[in-house]
Amino acid sequence: MTHHQLTDEAKPPLTPVRQLTLRFSSTRRGARLARQLAVQQFTEWTGIPYDSDPARAVALVTAELASNAFRHGSLPGRDFRLRLLLLPDRFRVDVTDTRPERLPPPVTPQPADETSGRGLLLVQAYADRWGCTGRDAYTKTVWAEVPLRTTGA
Repeated sequence: MTHHQLTDEAKPPLTPVRQLTLRFSSTRRGARLARQLAVQQFTEWTGIPYDSDPARAVALVTAELASNAFRHGSLPGRDFRLRLLLLPDRFRVDVTDTRPERLPPPVTPQPADETSGRGLLLVQAYADRWGCTGRDAYTKTVWAEVPLRTTGA
């Protein structure tokens, strides 16, 4: 579970088995719908049950990335983009927002009495890899890759 700040040159080539891209409003509702869609597509594409550990990991990772997109990465009237990729051994979630200057902060443990700021710790815990890329001056993409099988299976 590592955080990678990758440039396009360092990024491994993606050969998706399946992929889907949709836009959602930068609202709580948009983030919730993105999470629901991600889990639905994950279970449909993989046949892995909705209540499995990998499906829960996809739900958690998508919820956090989409929530961050509307809380920290949105401009008025601008949507965020969700891209889902089924790769041979993992499921990738990309969330693109309109605030490239607001990069994810370094992940550090939070004091027990803090009520926020733990989301990226959860992403780090449930994703094999995650990071942030900027392809242009107008957007950034935060991504995470969830293994299709748990390490104990």
